[in-house]
Amino acid sequence: MELKVSVSEALALIKEIESVPAKLFEYIGMSIQKEVGTFLSNLMGKELTDHIGREKYERKEGSADYRNGSYTRTFCIKGIGDVEVRVPRDRDGDFQSQVLPRAKRYDDRITEDLAALYLTGISTRTLSLLTKRLVGRSLSSAEVSNASAELKQSVEAWRTRDLSGVVFKYLFVDGVNFRMRIGKTIEPVPVLVVIGVKEDGTKLVLALQAGDKESATTWRQLFRDLKQRGLNGSLITLGIMDGLSGLEKVFEEEFPHAKIQRCQVHVAKNVLAKVPRKLKKEVADDLRSIFYASSRKKAEEFAVSFAAKWEKDLPSAVKCLANSLSSCLTFFSFPEEEWISLRTTNIIERLNKEFKRRTKPMEIVAGENACYLLLAFISLKMELSWRNNKIGKVRPNLPLYQKFTQLS
Repeated sequence: MELKVSVSEALALIKEIESVPAKLFEYIGMSIQKEVGTFLSNLMGKELTDHIGREKYERKEGSADYRNGSYTRTFCIKGIGDVEVRVPRDRDGDFQSQVLPRAKRYDDRITEDLAALYLTGISTRTLSLLTKRLVGRSLSSAEVSNASAELKQSVEAWRTRDLSGVVFKYLFVDGVNFRMRIGKTIEPVPVLVVIGVKEDGTKLVLALQAGDKESATTWRQLFRDLKQRGLNGSLITLGIMDGLSGLEKVFEEEFPHAKIQRCQVHVAKNVLAKVPRKLKKEVADDLRSIFYASSRKKAEEFAVSFAAKWEKDLPSAVKCLANSLSSCLTFFSFPEEEWISLRTTNIIERLNKEFKRRTKPMEIVAGENACYLLLAFISLKMELSWRNNKIGKVRPNLPLYQKFTQLS
């Protein structure tokens, strides 16, 4: 590519570059933009020639369409920035360039890069501020959102994928709230989450669905959607949850062969909320003895001792534990190597924590589809890490495991 400048202009450029070296690349970029714009303009001119069937100034019998000037537009190319092009027109007005479609403002690589950056947790507003340096042109928040929206179809296909042919034995269920833009207002919107555990202990995210996590009807519909997608409900043997209103009853109705394991951490928090500060540590130690006993029989014995010890001073705490005790000890009916994973909803809580961490820089999620896009990306990354961390594969030499087993 030839830079046509006079000697005096060249000397001026050299002096400027000596004082500001980055200017050299700026000038090169400007030259490249101009040459690329010319190339694209010529290419579209050839398109029009093919469309009307004759060269410029050529006359052809029976042809009614003619060239009708051109108009100027810009197109952003990765690594080059905005280039100015001349788009030719025909008299009939039906010529549409395939080189640069009318609605297309930047090349596909920029769309892919913006979507990838958005998925890592960078907000559309921040990306809008960075795009001038990243792609050579400032893009609005709306354009960044539109670039990410092109992944919507793929996300929906994954979110509603067929589950038939895969056997799941356990389900972890929970909900997590996000501040989401709904119309012109910002609302707290819960997203219901379900993690399924396969026969070999592998964990997969089965459902992400916006809805009221306190509503039994919403949970029922979610479970039915899972079954419509091919989940074999008759093979589900356990549901691990935190005691959300109406959830346990709906789960038992939709999965009649399954048992309920209530999260011990949530139950312990509920019990300790009824305990004075000075007694919390002692009560917590007693609860741990129950929850991490070596057998159900031993746990029930510890529970009897707990009630006898605290009934007089902490009747509300004793009653709270008694109401949830049976569902807290369900895990004893399953393989011992899986107990540490089945006692609590830690698996799904960890996923929800990652959801919140990755969306925190955004403060506000731009609608339900944008939320699904982010959560799907995070879920798939978590599933990769779960491949080497299956249910029942906890090593007995882990410090946490040893600490809990010493209490039994």
